[in-house]
Amino acid sequence: MQTATERDSHYDHLEQMSVKDIIQNINKEDKTVPFAVEKALPQIEKLATAVAEKMKAGGRLFYIGAGTSGRLGVVDASESPPTFGVPFDWVVGIIAGGDGAIRKAVEFAEDDIEQAWKDLSAFDITDKDVVVGIAASGTTPYVIGGLKNANQHNLITGCVVCNSGSPVAAEAKYPVEVVTGPEFLTGSTRMKAGTAQKLVLNMLSTAVMIQLGRVKGNKMVDMQLTNNKLVDRGTRMVMNETGLDEQAAADLLKEQGSVRKAVENYNKIENQKSPLPGEI
Repeated sequence: MQTATERDSHYDHLEQMSVKDIIQNINKEDKTVPFAVEKALPQIEKLATAVAEKMKAGGRLFYIGAGTSGRLGVVDASESPPTFGVPFDWVVGIIAGGDGAIRKAVEFAEDDIEQAWKDLSAFDITDKDVVVGIAASGTTPYVIGGLKNANQHNLITGCVVCNSGSPVAAEAKYPVEVVTGPEFLTGSTRMKAGTAQKLVLNMLSTAVMIQLGRVKGNKMVDMQLTNNKLVDRGTRMVMNETGLDEQAAADLLKEQGSVRKAVENYNKIENQKSPLPGEI
């Protein structure tokens, strides 16, 4: 049976379209993606809640996927440490064919049904961890095999797919199905399906990290200060929280290494200066 993501585009004779028509029609299709994601919010909530519970207990989050889906998992995983200040091995992205497949496709890597579990096993994976398979089609053998093995080892499993009733979703304890339909360019799931997967992963990792206490108010208080832009942002955050001037805030941030530690250190010193009534 042909999946929705493989059905013929609603558009034809693309080579005869003007650039204006091409981009307008792509944009028209892209506008449907957030509505497809919205329908899957209850599924996303269940998965995010399960992941947060496992990670609070010391577990890790693993993404497995191939091609575009695998790359999106790697991106989300690699952005978690700088954004939320978590160790690099808290969220791990694994792509079929290894890290080389991030830049260059590895032929038939996604068709190996046993390789995903071998890749996961290299990280000493246990039933404390969670495995989320990412596959636009929902039929990728690499992902199916990885989830099946994870289930056999009593791990929590989830998935992000873009077709309903897929083999990948059938293996996942917490499936997320975002049905995006035919692509503008038939079968090119790097387009709408990829956008949908990116939106879901944004929701998943952000919701989990907030649940883990890695956000205060609406600020990334644990972000890594890896460039001048982030140092400037952190300095402003410290200024807003403490009332210090820019130079004093920058110095404190540099000394403490994170916004959270800088603010906590400032508050500790201020509390020592102003003891509570009865402590004098």
